[in-house]
Formats: sequence, structure tokens, C-alpha cells
Amino acid sequence: MSETTTGRAAAPAAPAPAAPAGPLRVRVRERIQETPDAVSLVLDAELTYRPGQFLTLRIPGGGARCYSLASSPHTGEPMRITVKRVPGGLGSGWVCDTVAEGDELEVLPPAGTFTPGPDGLDGDLLLVAGGSGITPVLSLAKSALAAGRGRIALLYANRDPASVIFRDELDGLAARHPDRLTVVHWLESLRGLPTAARLGGLVAPYADREAWLCGPGPLMDAAETALRSAGAAGARIRRERYFSLGADVFAPAATPTDAPPGAGVDAVAVVQLDGETRTAPWPRRATLLDALLAAGVEAPYSCREGACAACCCRVVEGEVTMVRNEVLDGEDLADGYVLACQAFPLTDRVGVTYG
Repeated sequence: MSETTTGRAAAPAAPAPAAPAGPLRVRVRERIQETPDAVSLVLDAELTYRPGQFLTLRIPGGGARCYSLASSPHTGEPMRITVKRVPGGLGSGWVCDTVAEGDELEVLPPAGTFTPGPDGLDGDLLLVAGGSGITPVLSLAKSALAAGRGRIALLYANRDPASVIFRDELDGLAARHPDRLTVVHWLESLRGLPTAARLGGLVAPYADREAWLCGPGPLMDAAETALRSAGAAGARIRRERYFSLGADVFAPAATPTDAPPGAGVDAVAVVQLDGETRTAPWPRRATLLDALLAAGVEAPYSCREGACAACCCRVVEGEVTMVRNEVLDGEDLADGYVLACQAFPLTDRVGVTYG
């Protein structure tokens, strides 16, 4: 499993609330050893975020890693990220071996699209997690129980009992919400690998629910296959995507020396963000994100690689071209959504809106 996690395969119905752009410093209030291989960091930070989002941490020596928030913005609890050690992992090794209570971390604002829209917590949900994939799933479950009305079924796969993260917290949630939360543990030491055939009987009763999958790729593949075989609609299956950041997203972005094929002349960007309208010059060889940041517009972003959708916005006037897109699907593009970190102007005036 990759150390970094971002958004689901498709953009959300509406982008997450915009947060201040650029690095922030937060203090570690508490360090919790969840399992021999997993550590939670409770943070002194009051940042706006949605269930299922992540924080991007600066790693000593350069580079960054993204870790999902296990806390819920609907419960009043402090922000908490949870990190599971990856063999040879630079980021996870640093967190698990070095970060201590009282340390300060440099982070980017919460981001990611593995999160429901404003009305997405009221329906019945099926949550499927494996290993450290429980982190954003726990955030979704706690949020739905606190702020929603639906029923939740959670299937959680691990190697053995010692690797189950948040066991006591999950047991407590199930005890407090016996009519709304059902938790099923799948232990490979007892039941073998969770294949599509083996999961079929467990997920079939919930095939009509919106499903959220997070964990190793083979587990998500098996769960999705089982759900589709049971008649689940593909549009109601959300998957968390895993990737590794290829660059230091905390470093200032370099202006491209060559515009992509088809890019137009220098443009003007008219941006609606946080209830304000701003106008910024947009050089042909700069991405929309870089143009906005250079003009002092605090546009949200995270990976800067077209893979997380944290910078997702909607074009409402003019046209753009993108050089990379690993997140938005055809429907999103048809609705005008673009990734600001990958967008270049095609017209001399482009209007975009966040949220």
C-alpha cells in the first residue's frame, strides 16, 4: 500500500470548502500507539475539513506524505491523523519512530475528495476498509453517526487481531449505536484473503447503498466486483486512490518554460473564492494555480500533480486545457470541472469558481 492517499476516482459533487493556501504549522498534542505498526498524532489545530480528507506533511530531508484524518469534524474531537508503518517508508518511518508529543509539524490545509457532499451523511452506507484504509472510513462512520440519520455497515479486513487499528473505538461506536452501526471483521489468519467470491455474501445485502472503499488495491477490486455482481450501480461505489508524490509540494512551483500544445495567449482569470471575486493575470506558460498564488489568491491545492483534486474548480467562462488528469471523469469534465494545478488558458479571459 502506498504511504499517500488522496481522493476518490471522481470529483465530488461540489469541491471541499476552500482553506488557506500554503503551509501551516501545527503542534502534536498527543501521540497514541494504536498497534505495534500504527501511530496516531492528535493535533492542536482548528482547520475546516470534511470527513475522509487528509493532511499533507512535510518530511525531513525534503518531500511530503499525505495521511488521512481519522477524526470527524462533526464530533468536536481534535484533529487526528493515523500512520501505519510501511517497510522502508521514509514518511511512515519518521512518524512512527521520531515524532513526539509537543513537536511541530508543517502541513498543507486539509484536502481530498474521498468525502461526501453536504447531504451525503443521511443515507445508508456500506464502508469497506483494509489495514490503514480504516482511517478515512472511521472519519466517515463517526460523521454519519453524529450528523446523519442512516444505517452503516462496516467491513474491516486485517491480517490478524494484532493489526486491527481502532478496535476499541469501533467496539464503542457499535455499542452506542446498535441499531445503526454493524461492524464485521475479516481476519486473513482465520478466513484467508478476502476475494470477490468470499465477500459476495457479506456485501450483497448492502448492494443498494452508497459504498466507500479504502485499502489495498486487491481488496477494493474484490469488494467492487462483489458489489457489481450483486447489482450495485458503479456510480455509487467510491474508491480511495493511492499514489506517491513525485515532488516536494512545499517548494515553490517553477514556471513552465513551454506552454502545452494548444495553449492560447496570456489571459486574465476571474475567480470566485470564499464569496469574493478576484481578477488575476494568467501568463500562458503558467498553470491557473500558479497564476492565482502569484496574484495573492489563496487557492486550495495539495499534490500539484493532477492526482488528488484538492485544487478542483469549475470553469464558468472561457476555455482551458489540462496537461494531466488522474482524478476527473468524463462527467466531471463535461460539467466544467478542472484541476487548477494542470490548467492552461485557451481563451484570453477565463472565469472559474471554487465551491
